[in-house]
Amino acid sequence: MQRAKALHADGHGPSQIADELNLSMETVTWLLTREKGKAVPRDVLIDWSGVSSRAGLLEDLAVLMADRAMADGEEIPDIGVVVGIALSGVPLATLVALQADACLAVYHPARASQGEKKVGSVSGNFAEISGQRCLIVDDVITSGKTLREVVGYLRGHGATPVAIWVIFDKRGLREVEGVPVTSLFRVSRLD
Repeated sequence: MQRAKALHADGHGPSQIADELNLSMETVTWLLTREKGKAVPRDVLIDWSGVSSRAGLLEDLAVLMADRAMADGEEIPDIGVVVGIALSGVPLATLVALQADACLAVYHPARASQGEKKVGSVSGNFAEISGQRCLIVDDVITSGKTLREVVGYLRGHGATPVAIWVIFDKRGLREVEGVPVTSLFRVSRLD
């Protein structure tokens, strides 16, 4: 709770805090307001900064993600572009793209949009996605909303999402909108 309040005091909005702490918006709202009578959200805090802050360990994760996909009998998909979800998925996506000899694109989720109408977008500073087979990479699945958003965006812009790779999955998803999900770890609460 202290970390959420400290981030808020530094000027971060709830969506930024949710991204930073890998928590749902519901949990962040609860942490910041502590509404009387409202039940504590069911969520799990994941702090993987001990790995995410070290390039060598991130590179090991990129290799591990590919190995994990193959361990399930999946083949590494034939991809042209690895799409990293901003912000935390981008460093890992960069290393996965290097391993796969693929191009890199960066997706900015709608929640990060500054406009009145919240829309997601692919950065024009990276690879073009139209006509490409894409592998989506992120760090954590919290609700699955962002992944549904990016899958829809890619399809709407002429790309074919073929797989989703994440480190942590809080929902136990096997697929998102028909796109298979491979996670290194599934996180569950026992209560």
